Amino acid sequence: MLSFFELNAKVMIKKDISYRENSTDVRNLLDVYYSEDTQIQKDVLIFIHGGSWNSGKKETYWWLGKNMAKKNVVAVIINYSLSPEAKYDRMASDCAKAVKWVNDSIGRFGGRRDRIFVMGHSAGGHLAALINNDPRFFTNAGISNPINGLIMNDSFGLDMFEYLSVAEQDEHTLWFLDAFTRDQETWKVASPMYYLENVRKPFLIVVGEKTYPAIKLQSKRLYDELRAANKPTEYNTIKGKKHVAMIAQMFFNKNQMYELILSFMNKYPG
Repeated sequence: MLSFFELNAKVMIKKDISYRENSTDVRNLLDVYYSEDTQIQKDVLIFIHGGSWNSGKKETYWWLGKNMAKKNVVAVIINYSLSPEAKYDRMASDCAKAVKWVNDSIGRFGGRRDRIFVMGHSAGGHLAALINNDPRFFTNAGISNPINGLIMNDSFGLDMFEYLSVAEQDEHTLWFLDAFTRDQETWKVASPMYYLENVRKPFLIVVGEKTYPAIKLQSKRLYDELRAANKPTEYNTIKGKKHVAMIAQMFFNKNQMYELILSFMNKYPG
């Protein structure tokens, strides 16, 4: 059953805000979904889309923004640069800049800057973890890491060195090399798994029961290593779900993922 707030909330949308100074590039725009009442400050969820680092756009996920806003969360859906024009570090730099914009500006939409959570699906999960774990991106953006927690939705690319070293090559491999180059040291530098000592904030790791083996393997390893280091981490498997369905299921307002995410966010105060 929907709550009173969800039944009565009016969702406001502010589209195509530039988060990079003086940039008119469509890849540097974001959309904000928020409730009409901005006097009461609310939690914030930033979503980074997937798409093998070479595709995807914020407009696809309008339903995620609306569903979160109806659940009393300010949602920010971002674009970022894509390969082959951009490498992974430009993408991560864009994501960090978007988070900085949220940190600086989300108050006017009723969002709390001390309650910023970042969620990524697939390649977006890689970028979310990378900007959180590798301090160079927020340092270059000119702020301390403001992320309060991460939601990893069927994240791909947590260890690109492992994947590109051992996986059987196919057409997707060439896409990945566009983003990560052919230099094996770059594959390590670009992988969130190599910076776990920097993790300070909690992770919610969610994978599909029928997703790709590499995602299962690396997501579980991320969980195990964070737990071994006594870092707050949760792990959930969603039965029957494949990779794309892990985000597509959230089209439905009552989907179980929302309960998992909101429960996670409520556990960790700013």
